[in-house]
Amino acid sequence: MTTPDPDRRSRWTRKVEADPDHSHWYVERFRRMRADGADLAGEARTVDAMLPRGSRVLDAGCGPGRVGGELHRRGHVVVGVDVDPVLIAAAEEDAPGPTWLVGDLVDLDLPARGVTEPFDLIVCAGNVMTFLAPGTEVDVLRRMAAHLAPDGRAVVGFGAGRGYPFGEFFADVERAGLRLDLALETWDLRPFTPESDFLVAVLRRA
Repeated sequence: MTTPDPDRRSRWTRKVEADPDHSHWYVERFRRMRADGADLAGEARTVDAMLPRGSRVLDAGCGPGRVGGELHRRGHVVVGVDVDPVLIAAAEEDAPGPTWLVGDLVDLDLPARGVTEPFDLIVCAGNVMTFLAPGTEVDVLRRMAAHLAPDGRAVVGFGAGRGYPFGEFFADVERAGLRLDLALETWDLRPFTPESDFLVAVLRRA
């Protein structure tokens, strides 16, 4: 279990405070990749395959809207939340249609912001779990669980070697009132093994 840090600012927030240009670099990086024809829809394809058309999806840690924007184009109702206002501004510009909101996932309370319906699926891609404030991971998972429909699922993907061991994540999943349905090592559905250096976890409320 990660020792909670009394400074609950996310690792991403601290990174941006140390380098104010980082968010703009991040936005432009994906714009260049898209312009060069890179396939940026892998996570969205996997999520889309799990849902009927018109499902409600929360993109938790949405960044500049890469995943949520693609899911909106595929016919889903998308809400995206990210702590970084620069990334949310880019999402609004590059992927209009979803509801994009600035907010820290550790404080996630969408009904208080007028988004009252639960979600059929929550996607948390892009190593978001490793950019949270240390020790808040289980709190974020609890907030996700609270926003799921009774039969909804959360899909969380992040890499190894980023300060949040997979075993610790699995323990936090249980502590958060969730259960693991499926563990994969890639977004293209390769099975997870003890040697995997990436995890895509499909979760349900316990």
